[in-house]
Amino acid sequence: MSRCCIHTMTTKPWSLDDCARHYPAAGVGGITVWRQHLAGHDIAKAGQNLRGAGLEIISLCRGGFFPSHSPTSRQAAIDDNLRAIDEAHALGAPLIVLVCGAVPGQPLSESRRQIADGIAAVLPAAQQAGVKLAIEPLHPMYADDRSAVNTMRQANEICDHLGSPANLGLAVDVYHVWWDDALEAQIKITGNKNRLFAFHVCDWKTPTTDFLNDRGLMGEGCIPIRQIKGWVEATGFRGYSEVEIFSTRYWSMDQTSYLAQITQAFQEHVA
Repeated sequence: MSRCCIHTMTTKPWSLDDCARHYPAAGVGGITVWRQHLAGHDIAKAGQNLRGAGLEIISLCRGGFFPSHSPTSRQAAIDDNLRAIDEAHALGAPLIVLVCGAVPGQPLSESRRQIADGIAAVLPAAQQAGVKLAIEPLHPMYADDRSAVNTMRQANEICDHLGSPANLGLAVDVYHVWWDDALEAQIKITGNKNRLFAFHVCDWKTPTTDFLNDRGLMGEGCIPIRQIKGWVEATGFRGYSEVEIFSTRYWSMDQTSYLAQITQAFQEHVA
């Protein structure tokens, strides 16, 4: 459990202070903070409080959403990512996860070009702040409006195109990539290039009633989590396994009981 990280969106009804109180009590060692949970907080003080509670801050979610038909909107996205970098620096988060964005009706190739341009525009600020950026490929069902980056190969190609900067890499979320027959090879390539920055876990339920907010607890679905984790660790990755679950079903229940289910599922199917 000391290498278990939980995203604040996993226990969405809880405030950041609730997470700081309950996660360590359950034996959880790390936390990934979603930006909306920072609302109303002095960010630097929030980081101090989380570390004081015994939590390692793994990353900040999320940046990205770079593509748009409008140059003004693309610049607004860049400005928002620069704010996210400032927030990560103040919080003490070493990494920002990028959900890269897409535009319905715009060719995916154009959206990927705009994503690469957007990342290039914010990389210098991230480097100066000592913050890494992790492109998170999303399942192809999100290719219309959430991300034009849908495979690890596409994410690696963006890193290559930008010259393989040391602070740009990938976040591997099993929910999004488990289906890819090139997954093992791409994980190996990513690790060999020192780009494997984060590993996220949950499960794919059958049937899934909502493709955004019906993720399962680890072991509740069909994803071979331990196998994928083995491929990730074979690259030398020794970071946290981050529990990232969006579920209206789980958000509606008592969150303390839910946290107990998370820790049990982590021990049985991830650790």
